[in-house]
Formats: sequence, C-alpha cells, structure tokens
Amino acid sequence: MTTPWTVTPEPYDSPVAAALWREYYTEVSDRYYLLHEGRRTEPAELEREVARADWSELAPPKGALLLARYDGEPAGTAGVRLLDPETAELKRVFVREELRGKGGGPVLVRAAEETARALGAVRLILDTRHDLLEARALYARLGFEETAAHNDDQYAEHWFTKNLNSLN
Repeated sequence: MTTPWTVTPEPYDSPVAAALWREYYTEVSDRYYLLHEGRRTEPAELEREVARADWSELAPPKGALLLARYDGEPAGTAGVRLLDPETAELKRVFVREELRGKGGGPVLVRAAEETARALGAVRLILDTRHDLLEARALYARLGFEETAAHNDDQYAEHWFTKNLNSLN
C-alpha cells in the first residue's frame, strides 16, 4: 500500500520551510490571542516573531527539519534538536489545515522519532499548549506520556516524553 505522504529533511531556512512556518505561526498565534484576548495576531507582530525566530538548531549535526509532502506538495513540518547525547526535543509539528485528518501528523512524528534515534537519542520530549487539543491527542495516541515540566517556556502548559527504545 502506498501513501501520498513523504517526509524528507529540509534546510531550516529554505523558502518552503519559511512559508510553512509562517502558516504555523499565524495559526498558533491567532489561536492564542483569540482565546486570551479575543483578537487575531497583528500583522506587524507576526512579522516580528517570524523574523526573530532562529531555527538553526534544526540543522545537522545536532538537529533536523523534516518536511512532509502530500502528493508531492509541501504539507507540514516537524523539527528535532538534540538537547544532550540521549535526549532530543520535538519542535513545531505542523500539518496544513486542509490536509489534517489524512494521516500526516503520525507520519511526521514517526519520522521525527527515527531522526532522533539516528542522532543517538533514546528519549524524545516536547511541550505544547493547553488549547492545542489535537496535538495533545496525537502525542498521547503515539505513545507519549505527559510528564512534569522540563522547561520554563512561557507558552508551555503540557510536557510529554517518549522512550524511543519502546515499540509504541
């Protein structure tokens, strides 16, 4: 059985990655502000955040950006960065809204797990927000367990970990 999804490494600063990250930032920022302030993100604010972001940690040899394509078209991203020799962090899992529900999230996360293993990690951690219900459900479905906080990120409200030696 073939799948319309493919996942390959992508330079973190490529035009394709930048376009997908702009979509990601727009969505998560709008969700946050709509929930907490009843407004969408101001365009200038979004531009500042996009310009400020430095994702160079998602470059070899200690990281990777993965680009998902659906039927050959850019569809999503996931980043992996090595925090220490045994721990990698999953960052910015995103699937374009119109392609959700077609299996891209699990494909991306499993590819990120394989990438983390290839970097030498035996544990994959992540954080997410309370309002990102779909993400939290995905991580739980894929065998991640909710844990105590492992960072002090101002937007992090839930922390997860997965033992990469397990078969989940």
